[in-house]
Amino acid sequence: MIFDNLKRLLLATVNRLPLGRFGIRPAVVGVLRLEGVIGRAGPGRAGMTLESHEKAIERLFATKRLTVAAIAVNSPGGSPVQSALLAKRIRDLAAEKNVPVVAFCEDVAASGGYWLACAGDEIYVDANSILGSIGVISAGFGFKGLIERFGVERRVYATGPRKGMLDPFQEEKPEDIERLRELHADIFANFREYVRSRRGDRLRAADDVLFTGDIWTGTEAVENGLADGIADLRGEMRRRYGPKVQFRKTEVRRGLLSRLRSGTGETSATGALDPAAIIAALDEWAAWKRVGL
Repeated sequence: MIFDNLKRLLLATVNRLPLGRFGIRPAVVGVLRLEGVIGRAGPGRAGMTLESHEKAIERLFATKRLTVAAIAVNSPGGSPVQSALLAKRIRDLAAEKNVPVVAFCEDVAASGGYWLACAGDEIYVDANSILGSIGVISAGFGFKGLIERFGVERRVYATGPRKGMLDPFQEEKPEDIERLRELHADIFANFREYVRSRRGDRLRAADDVLFTGDIWTGTEAVENGLADGIADLRGEMRRRYGPKVQFRKTEVRRGLLSRLRSGTGETSATGALDPAAIIAALDEWAAWKRVGL
């Protein structure tokens, strides 16, 4: 058993050597894009979830002679659970295969998008990228006045006082808002600790700067220690491993049912606009607009 473990470690180490510079064989960089809103985005829109991306992540780390795994992140965030699950799967396979991970942030890596970027051992950005938004947010609509206007009566029957918490068709209750804030605080603490565990002493700014939900340009993110430098994926990998480095891209494969839903999700069977699809599109639009895009 000890011999087998040493053998695997030796092979993994040899595979990661930048041998392309010495004319022996080129380094291999596996590339996976993590793009879009995180979570189930609703009818006609495919968000990032562990279910939708797990096989692609596994194929990334199964790349033959893999030297380094590069993840290209472009996301305004979304579900904290799916962010954590995706990042954990990347970290678990990186440890299992003994392969380093480098994250490259494009337009935006905010909120859950930055959570994903922290799955990288190093984070690189464009000077104009938007990073940060380390915090928790939830948003919704209140329809009480609307249904009253049309004479609609809301009837809710529940087993406990919290079962109908934050019903958008009823008045907000202070105790419900306080409970929501408690939930936010717990999730925020988990987010904050994950960033600290991944970035460690590379974080240069104080907590009251980093963990306010603020966003920064790529240049500012490097200054604050949220990123390691300004570089693009292809340029940085060639700088490290030479001009003969090989890039092997892993695609996220969507099933037939998912593709069909994407093609028909914006209208109902009668051809009218689907309200669920409209709300999903507005949620997605709002997620990008929160970071100015």
